[in-house]
Amino acid sequence: MTQQATEKTFLPPPFPDHTQLPESDGTFVKNFQEHPQSIILTDSLGPILQQQHPDGQYAIGQDCGIYWRETEPPEKGAEAPDWFYVPDVPPLLDGQIRRSYVFWREFMPPLIALEFASGNGEEERDTTPLSVANDGSTIKPGKFWVYERIIRILYYGIYEIKTGKLEVYHLQDFRYQKLTPNERGHYPITLLGVELGLWQGNYQNQSQLWLRWWDLDGNLLLTGNEQAQLEKDRAQKAEVRAENAEERATLEKQRAQNAEERATLEKQRAQKLAELLRKMGVDLAAEGLE
Repeated sequence: MTQQATEKTFLPPPFPDHTQLPESDGTFVKNFQEHPQSIILTDSLGPILQQQHPDGQYAIGQDCGIYWRETEPPEKGAEAPDWFYVPDVPPLLDGQIRRSYVFWREFMPPLIALEFASGNGEEERDTTPLSVANDGSTIKPGKFWVYERIIRILYYGIYEIKTGKLEVYHLQDFRYQKLTPNERGHYPITLLGVELGLWQGNYQNQSQLWLRWWDLDGNLLLTGNEQAQLEKDRAQKAEVRAENAEERATLEKQRAQNAEERATLEKQRAQKLAELLRKMGVDLAAEGLE
């Protein structure tokens, strides 16, 4: 065999996909509100997403990694928004549930990403750029910078849970511009056909401020349980109205029967009186009583 035939060709390994990358960075969820907060956003948005994507082509991530560069270890090249929505991508990949969102394979940026800040939001507003230190090591870039400059997420929301403060940024001319809320105190996410704002109420045994969706007319988008309760209340009210209507109809019928009975009694009394007067020899016709 010739030397050329025995030589091996070494190719760089292909970029890993979502099944080969870590699905967790090992950190704890920072507070008990994060999971129900994500659920209430996803649940109430369902009807809007069905309208927007009748083909079902969209993905929602909840505390899932968005891999934007290849690093070692891999999770250093990922950011994990608490909640994000990506339009026009399949919910499954090769028939498998997504474990992460690999940006270098799909290239479609999320339309919106939301962070639920347990602290003062410093980490979520970090604009530190990707750079190299004097010793040659890579300086980890800030989350804000990655969302704005690399992934280019169109809308970015930061909700400080402790203070109840909400900020929403919109990517315009390749930079995030802080939005001003409308007259309802909401932030329109026009491409999704909704508004984002804060709602005081009870959800999953927690009474506090929640991030919620409204339609563009200011109507709160309900969760499945809220919609079911609303339908139940409507049915109960309709039943009460039907019962009241039935009671009113029964009362009207009773009144009509009573009036008929009174008229019959009056007629009977008149007949008896006329008979008595005839027996007494009174000419009823002459008296004008007939």
